[in-house]
Amino acid sequence: MNTGLRITVFAVTLAATFGAAYGVGGAVSPISPEPKGGTHAGPGGHAAAAHKEATAEHHEAKTGGHEAEPPGGLEISRSGYTLDLKTPRIEAGKKTDLRFAVVQDGAGRKITAYKREHGKELHLIVASRDLTVYRHLHPTRASDGTWSTPVDLPKAGGYRVFADFKPKGGEALTLGADLATSGRYEPGELPEHNTTAVVDGYEVKLQGELVPGEHSDLTLTVTKDGKPVRNLQPYLGAYGHLVALRSGDLAYLHVHPNGEPGDGKTKPGPEVSFTATAPSAGAYRLFLDFQHEGKVRTAAFTVHAGGASEKSERPAGTKSAEEEAGHTH
Repeated sequence: MNTGLRITVFAVTLAATFGAAYGVGGAVSPISPEPKGGTHAGPGGHAAAAHKEATAEHHEAKTGGHEAEPPGGLEISRSGYTLDLKTPRIEAGKKTDLRFAVVQDGAGRKITAYKREHGKELHLIVASRDLTVYRHLHPTRASDGTWSTPVDLPKAGGYRVFADFKPKGGEALTLGADLATSGRYEPGELPEHNTTAVVDGYEVKLQGELVPGEHSDLTLTVTKDGKPVRNLQPYLGAYGHLVALRSGDLAYLHVHPNGEPGDGKTKPGPEVSFTATAPSAGAYRLFLDFQHEGKVRTAAFTVHAGGASEKSERPAGTKSAEEEAGHTH
């Protein structure tokens, strides 16, 4: 075979090889980076996820359903802001000063300008991974933008810290960071399903159900000694403050109170209503903070959305409610 013929045969073979490789690559589809936020497309890959999303949007447009608001607290950084937890580890049962800051990405500056939401510049929530411990804290901000608050967590294990805030000129955000508590660790189970909670002699009943992807109306009724409480006191701009966390990843749901004190139509109890959006089926833990006779108390509930299995109904007793949930100024 002469030189010209050998070159021609090599070129044809090379073209055939690259053509086959291109065909295989087209069949397999290119490798893509994981979507922002760590959302996985599932067995069907990104194409299947895109098709599912398009189908969901079509279904929503056709049925008039509500699109679930994206859950907060799953990311430590979002929209150009990062939660800098300066105290990533504390000791169980020991009061510790928890310190953190919200930093503007790029510039690296601590944020000092916030818009007050529900009476506060920033709301801080600390919850254990098993959702048996809950704290709603009100930290103070130093002039340099560093926040701090004392915290005392009763047991060892993993916790999630949520900073709920709105920077001046920006959108409302909920950023989350992991907090480790040292000590002897004993994992707990998610409390059983309940729609009645008892705390400090108050009984709180929950009405309404979470529906995945749709706005759901939740009404909580407060009674004491069998009598409705009709003189709840304003707390964080409402007669109650509700936080919802999804079991598993501890996604922080957007919950909005319906009405506010002084609007001429919202009564100070015994009913307090909210609108919540569950992003998916599954188990959720709800924590209601309400104020009466000058003290804030927390009632906790375990509910399920989208047909998840529900355990036998039982009220959460006073002792467990006090151990699980708390509020600190």
